[in-house]
Amino acid sequence: MTSSVRRSTRPSALALGLHATPIALAVLACTQVISAQAQTAALGPNKLDSVMVTATRSKLSLEHVLADVTVLTRADIERQGFGNLADLMSRQSCIEIVRNGNPGASTSLFMRGANTQHTLLLVDGVRMDTQSGSGGAAWEAIPLALIDRIEIVRGPASSVYGSDAVAGVVQVFTRKGNGQPSFDFGAGIGSLGTVKGDLSATGRQGDFDYALSMAAEFSEGFNTRKVLNDPSYQADQDGWRNYSGSARLGYQLNTAHRLELLSTAASTDAQYDASAKPKPGVDDHNLHATRASRALWSANWTPALNTELSAGESTERYETQSNRRPTYVTETQVRQYALNAGLKLGTGQQVNFLLERREDELINSGLRADTGGQAKRSQNAIGAGYLLSLGAFDAQLHARQDQDSDFGNSNNGSLAVGWRFASAWRAWASAGTAFRAPTLYQTFSQYGPKPGAKPLDPERGRNTELGLRYEGADTELGLSVYNNKIQDLITWDSIFLGSCPPSADPQPWDGCYGNLAEVRLRGISLQGETRLAGLRLQGSVDWQDPRDTKTDKILGRRAKVHGSLRVEKALAQWTAGAQVQAFGDRFDDHANTRPLGGYALLNLDIGYRVNPQLRLQLNLDNALDKDYETAKGYAQAPRTVFLSLRYSPKL
Repeated sequence: MTSSVRRSTRPSALALGLHATPIALAVLACTQVISAQAQTAALGPNKLDSVMVTATRSKLSLEHVLADVTVLTRADIERQGFGNLADLMSRQSCIEIVRNGNPGASTSLFMRGANTQHTLLLVDGVRMDTQSGSGGAAWEAIPLALIDRIEIVRGPASSVYGSDAVAGVVQVFTRKGNGQPSFDFGAGIGSLGTVKGDLSATGRQGDFDYALSMAAEFSEGFNTRKVLNDPSYQADQDGWRNYSGSARLGYQLNTAHRLELLSTAASTDAQYDASAKPKPGVDDHNLHATRASRALWSANWTPALNTELSAGESTERYETQSNRRPTYVTETQVRQYALNAGLKLGTGQQVNFLLERREDELINSGLRADTGGQAKRSQNAIGAGYLLSLGAFDAQLHARQDQDSDFGNSNNGSLAVGWRFASAWRAWASAGTAFRAPTLYQTFSQYGPKPGAKPLDPERGRNTELGLRYEGADTELGLSVYNNKIQDLITWDSIFLGSCPPSADPQPWDGCYGNLAEVRLRGISLQGETRLAGLRLQGSVDWQDPRDTKTDKILGRRAKVHGSLRVEKALAQWTAGAQVQAFGDRFDDHANTRPLGGYALLNLDIGYRVNPQLRLQLNLDNALDKDYETAKGYAQAPRTVFLSLRYSPKL
């Protein structure tokens, strides 16, 4: 079916946002400090009263977190009308999303300019990672309907989590039962033939609590290919569908001991145009199925000592189909077993200990013949952390050793110190190392080192950072300056052919994996939030220089400046918001020969609370119908309208 969507390709006045956003944020920063002294109305519950667990792997007040962090609540998540987790992440500071088409297509997340595999994704503490190709999480496979809370930590965290946390960590928390039984029902319909629905039941009965959720999304989509003379171009719509569900069951054995079981699953089927077909209008499909499960026992042995014993597993299966016949299949399984312990030494002091084992398994037809199409690896880790809060001074020290069955040991550490030099101002500084282990595909495929050759080294990062934060009753402002150097990046190059198995494919795929590249990620990030004249303002702007130090080229598909500004107004039962997202010019390739133009998007939303149980919302995303690309040749969503309702009765 031919798409009837028409989009304007004229330069939009909103493109001025590429230059206006930094100015607007500077103005916002100034007005925040002024309004902090002139206003008495608070933004609501003070964010400093919130607790974060991702930064240190233990509960810590946001007031004492020494990192650039963001916490998104269920209200923030429900404001998003179109898309999935990746779309919500694209509106956050220091994050860029690159997508090969519709929301179900292959998606990369660049945090502070780092590669997608350098950001660790956790779902209820379970590591989500593929061992196929270059690795990384399947951001396109995580729906929003199941999520209750998201914590974002920017900066390396391998001293806490081990491999993958080179640029940062994103942890997703599904819904949790608490209080009296309740239902939550959501439904929506919008342009592109999009229909969504979700249902959850949560509650507590005595010592037992539960949260059960399920969701589905269908869309006819849009034509994701833009190049008419491309052999894969077809004038049709590329749709997607997603099914998901989660369950969390908890039992309080007594006041000191708790058992919990968690499981989340999602399945995505997205259409795309891969190659010319004898039958026009027939799309290829990529199918993504993910699952995360975890069992844990939490214990408070004394007021000073607590432990958590857990076992978790995640699986990711990716399959491509042509005319519904499989053309490629790969499956990753990651198991983790961990014992965490926290010991309070006295007022303002805590020591954390960690023992952890990780087991990876990959099934892929592209592995070397001697593997039988299956590869395995294990890592054993020991770690410790020391947290100090002494008056206006905070310090956090972490160290961890990972012993890998392939390449040996990786030792990582981090140190952060903070000083509250005034009642509302705090400065902090940190330094840390990180690593990313080679994927099993990079190690054991026909493009990896041949048996007996030197194994691939892990990618290693070293980051230094300075931060300044203003934390008023009704205003927040944060500034971060970072410098992250990543060495031994694994790349594909013909110079490594001598170390490859002789069965590697001939030209044009004449190359193999090896440690070669080196990048330096430098940047400044400014974030702020305040109330001004009855409006709530939120904004961020990022200046970054993600550069290959050996070629002196900007890394592909990264903008040197990007930012956003949101204005929100609440009046009685009504709320209305407008957000501008702006991204500067980029290159589609690392050689910097194929430019991608900058763009700006306007997103609008309006909500009406009919009563305490029922809320209606209307979203208009890409309101000016901007025609733009995040990857050359792949169209992004046009203007979309989405009407939704949420009904949450108490039983």
